Amino acid sequence: MSSSRIVFGFHAILALLRQNDGSIEEIWVDKARKDARMQRLLKQAEQNGLRVVQMERERLDSLAAHGRHQGVLARVSAAGRPYRDIHDILASDLPEPPLLLVLDGVEDPHNLGACLRVADAMGAHAVIAPKDRAAGLNATVRKVACGAAETVPFIAVTNLARTLRELKEAGIWIVGAAADAEADLFDTELIGPLALVLGAEGSGLRRLTAETCDIRVRIPMFGTVESLNVSVASGICLYEARRQRNRVPIDKRGPHLDNGPPRGISSVGRAADS
Repeated sequence: MSSSRIVFGFHAILALLRQNDGSIEEIWVDKARKDARMQRLLKQAEQNGLRVVQMERERLDSLAAHGRHQGVLARVSAAGRPYRDIHDILASDLPEPPLLLVLDGVEDPHNLGACLRVADAMGAHAVIAPKDRAAGLNATVRKVACGAAETVPFIAVTNLARTLRELKEAGIWIVGAAADAEADLFDTELIGPLALVLGAEGSGLRRLTAETCDIRVRIPMFGTVESLNVSVASGICLYEARRQRNRVPIDKRGPHLDNGPPRGISSVGRAADS
């Protein structure tokens, strides 16, 4: 068991069945649950040739550390999907300039799971976070991510500021989100090699992280609230990057990796819409 981990929840396990079923060692299900959703999962597991063990609910509660497992857990090989280094991501054959989401000090696993989910939805190539004082991939994160933890590479780094400098040297433009920034997200060009950096709600970006960014931008706010949950802010920033990229043909988005896009503001955003 030391080389295995526990994954629970329908979305996470169905994603594993689709993406990486070879990593699943065994599936455990609530013997009392007979609904259509469970039957579909059992049928998929049978088609994949996986062993399914029927258990009492109390036993599943214990295995999931009383997490909300929905009556289905899986024991997964820790070596089934090795975490990749950021350089492996950049060296891979990406269909467009890299789009990365960097999270600085996000400690709530529910927030991390939601960030992975929006990263998957917007086609981000990886999510990067520090190893210390931040949430890591666990069963709760995987369940909240609804399968995205199995499709979006999650890279935990020892020194976030150093990683950002390495990304800059590789030609990635580092854009930090901050409420007090002068630049507007919607007026900032986001079509080239890009890393969007967001901090935890309340504390925001740490000083060294903010200083390492090429530019800081603010999300325009039109109501009375002063801040957004980090997963909501991540979704807005990634959506704007994806919106801009979809307006420009792939071969016009600039080189995938060189010296990066211009370090400044362009009229790609709202000005381009007018």
